[in-house]
Amino acid sequence: MEYSFPHYLLAKQTVDDRALNKDVLAALKSALSVYPSLSVVEVGAGIGTMLTRLLRWNILPPNVDYTLVDEMPENIAFAKTWLPNWAQENGYTAETVPEGGLRFSASQSVPVSVSVHFAQADVFDFIRSSVDPFQKSAPTPAHLLIAHAFLDLLPMPESLPKLFSLVKPGGLAWLTINFDGVTTFEPPIRFSNSSTTDIRLSASRQPSAPESVDSLIECLYHQTMDSRPTGGDSQAGRHLFGHLTQVSAEILAAGASDWVVYPVQGQYPADEAYFLHFILHFFETSLAHHPDLDPDLFRRWLTERRAQIDRAELVYIAHQMDFLVTPSPVSA
Repeated sequence: MEYSFPHYLLAKQTVDDRALNKDVLAALKSALSVYPSLSVVEVGAGIGTMLTRLLRWNILPPNVDYTLVDEMPENIAFAKTWLPNWAQENGYTAETVPEGGLRFSASQSVPVSVSVHFAQADVFDFIRSSVDPFQKSAPTPAHLLIAHAFLDLLPMPESLPKLFSLVKPGGLAWLTINFDGVTTFEPPIRFSNSSTTDIRLSASRQPSAPESVDSLIECLYHQTMDSRPTGGDSQAGRHLFGHLTQVSAEILAAGASDWVVYPVQGQYPADEAYFLHFILHFFETSLAHHPDLDPDLFRRWLTERRAQIDRAELVYIAHQMDFLVTPSPVSA
């Protein structure tokens, strides 16, 4: 299988649609209802699927200025092609504007006009580049900051003041799909000829009691999130309550946003089989050559899990949290 990150982002649209916490979303929609026009900055924006989702769900006011920030050149390149095609298929007139942006013009059937800007940059470079080097002013703020499936990749809590410098005083931050330490694959895998040693974490990492193959692999995978040199937290969702309090942000709404992927009538919805294969690809690349994981055992586990996807038998659950907050006006 060829693995394409933009394809993965497309495939997980329906997974995210189900997962996003509806109470937090309702709070966002209510808060945005007072805005006749809205400026949005989305960090870690991928290919723009959150913008299209907000348009599909009628969350945005009539006039929107939307900036997508993503570090991966392939994501931005894909977005520049995919978004105008999506716009035209959904009742907008799409045109390219100076500096490589897009404008979705409203029609009678679609009463929203959107200006889209692209920034291919590391998020913290983007924040620094937004600062006037002569006036040393704060980054150009927006009414709404969106960070979708992104904060669990960053060092916390020190990243929050920098991110919140992108928000106008009294503005909002919608922080979604923050992983929170639970990964589940069903049905469980038990290899009858696996020794206790094969499926046990080293004593330095975990109690000496034997673990199942699944729980070992899941635990080691979570540990890789916590040990990234660029930051990350496998329990970011629960920890955000304290981190947000620490930076004096007011939590307006919070709730679970679990990914739950399962077959329906013998097949996965939409392109969710590809999504599941890509999740296993994350596991494979993160745990290859891990000193606490028997390589033959891991290969057998991956082979069986992939076969379960092909047979439409695998159920995948990941626990996550959504937040809607009002950040305090702080400088980066």
